[in-house]
Amino acid sequence: MGSDLSADRTTGRLPDAFLRPGSSSFVDFLAEHAPDRLPGNRSMPAGMTDPATLSPHATTIVAMTFDGGVLMAGDRRATAGNMIASRSIEKVFPADEYSAVGFAGSAGIGLELVRLFQLELEHYEKIEGSLLSLNGKANRLATMLRGNLPMAMQGLAVVPLFAGYDLDKDTGRIFSYDPTGGRYEEHEHHGVGSGSVFARGAMKKLWRRGMDAEAAVHVAVEALYDAADDDSATGGPDTVRRIFPVVATVSVDGYQRIESAEIARVAEQIADERRERGSIA
Repeated sequence: MGSDLSADRTTGRLPDAFLRPGSSSFVDFLAEHAPDRLPGNRSMPAGMTDPATLSPHATTIVAMTFDGGVLMAGDRRATAGNMIASRSIEKVFPADEYSAVGFAGSAGIGLELVRLFQLELEHYEKIEGSLLSLNGKANRLATMLRGNLPMAMQGLAVVPLFAGYDLDKDTGRIFSYDPTGGRYEEHEHHGVGSGSVFARGAMKKLWRRGMDAEAAVHVAVEALYDAADDDSATGGPDTVRRIFPVVATVSVDGYQRIESAEIARVAEQIADERRERGSIA
């Protein structure tokens, strides 16, 4: 089905769909007026028989709570089969002012879903004149994932991690998902992606209740170090190319990305500590 959202070339007027009151969900608007523009409604390219192997995949994302908010961090590597497709992809983004979203899985679909999710939250705020609750945001993301199920069944699955500061409860919260749209609230810390089993093991040992944001940054970078040690699809801090994990916090002050120079300092500190312990070659 073709899109009916193009402006009239003779008059320059927008279609009537743009001018009448409608749903506060931008995804519902697209589903009604331009369903072909939703990621889950796309067809696979002809001759693409193994999309899971040929398309770039992203890993690894971690999230954890700290005293006053929540932190999310992701490595920078994407792989296609046994090849490194990108060394500097970003997988952690602001969803809106008080939440963050990251993803593992099919990189192209993941990036498109993130952009659509950002637009969904912005559209709701403009239509309703208020922020959607954190539970509402988490539910909207689950609905979008269910819409991507046809692509997931063809090997182009996306597994997001969502975290934010709950203004009603004055605390940071974490939500994980499965490719079918199942939504689960996590407590204290969580990780997704092929390196997550190693990252989650590290967080179990290093995370402490009541730690501040600075300590959480250190734990996140160390967890990604451990993931990169044992998972070839996860890229560790690259001090030669100066490529370091994306790390962001969300608190009552909103979404804040940690400066790359600070992440570099933490990564080099962790490397020095491990050399002193003799835990790396």
